[in-house]
Amino acid sequence: MGRVAELAGVSVRTLHHYDEIGLVRPSGRTGAGYRAYSPGDVERLREVLAYRRLGFGLREIADLVDDPDTDAVAHLHRLRGLLLEQRDRAAATVAAIDKELEARAMGIRTTSEEQLKVFGAQLYDAIGSAYPATRRTEPRIAARVWEALGDARTVLNVGAGTGSYEPPDREVTAVEPSAVMRAQRPADAAPCVAAAAESLPFEDQSFDAAMAFSTVHHWRDPIAGLREMRRVARRVVVFTYDASSTGWLERFWLTRDYLPEFADLLVGWPSLADLTRAIGGRAEPVLIPWDCADGFFEAHWRRPEAYLDEEVRRAVSVWTRVGPEAERRAVSGLRDDLASGRWSDRNRDLVAHDTAELGLRLLVA
Repeated sequence: MGRVAELAGVSVRTLHHYDEIGLVRPSGRTGAGYRAYSPGDVERLREVLAYRRLGFGLREIADLVDDPDTDAVAHLHRLRGLLLEQRDRAAATVAAIDKELEARAMGIRTTSEEQLKVFGAQLYDAIGSAYPATRRTEPRIAARVWEALGDARTVLNVGAGTGSYEPPDREVTAVEPSAVMRAQRPADAAPCVAAAAESLPFEDQSFDAAMAFSTVHHWRDPIAGLREMRRVARRVVVFTYDASSTGWLERFWLTRDYLPEFADLLVGWPSLADLTRAIGGRAEPVLIPWDCADGFFEAHWRRPEAYLDEEVRRAVSVWTRVGPEAERRAVSGLRDDLASGRWSDRNRDLVAHDTAELGLRLLVA
């Protein structure tokens, strides 16, 4: 037991307590009567400690690790999502502190409200405040999504954001966990429920179809969320990204030449096969038009100057997630290459194309 405690970075007393409350009970005893942990016990202890360090209470952790529908791989995906969210919040906090330090260096004092927001719940949501200006429905992609919905009359939009891509001729119910996003939905938009994809508050088969557009990468547990969509609807349509094919980082000049940190955001991301398997469907490539109206990360592949625009970047979570240092370096490098003509030399073939295959996929089940 002492060796397990040392490796796990906890006290023997902690392991005794976990045993006493039934959270992590060793499977056996040594000849001397000491607790002996099997590989399965150690795996469970790892999950318990990971959730504990993320701030979960012991009762919550017990419910999580005893979930019969969640195996070790699913726990790893869930933990990864939670850690990414924690990192995103930390990065956003650092960015806010940097902004205040710059203001104070110029003799500007921030307001009490601004100071509280540095550690407030609104901070992470702030990356969505620019959405209405640059994130609009792209009609050509919307047509693909709506066609995939088939004859569905009732549609659940999961991770609905501000309401883009919601079909106007169907009965739509939206689900969105972010209060900032919900507040930006138009007055005539579909009713919106505050909930997460991994725990949809609806009965089985409540909807003809469930859709999710460019949101799966924000979910704590993508596989669990997709399974929930499959549970509540007979048809599922998901717009997402494939990071599992060979050379995927090289598809887009922005990640290839300026922002290699993008790859770090997708470490452990489920493969396209895993995503499609979760809904029991198929994947179809979605080509991005050069004049795409929706300003998601890849949208400006033939309009590189757009990435120099702060407003464009603030409406894309990638830039917040890679952190301010990587963002400054990428933008500076791109600006220099556009001015020198280096970008044009590297990407001269792009002007001949009206659409690009950049890894966006439509999953349909």
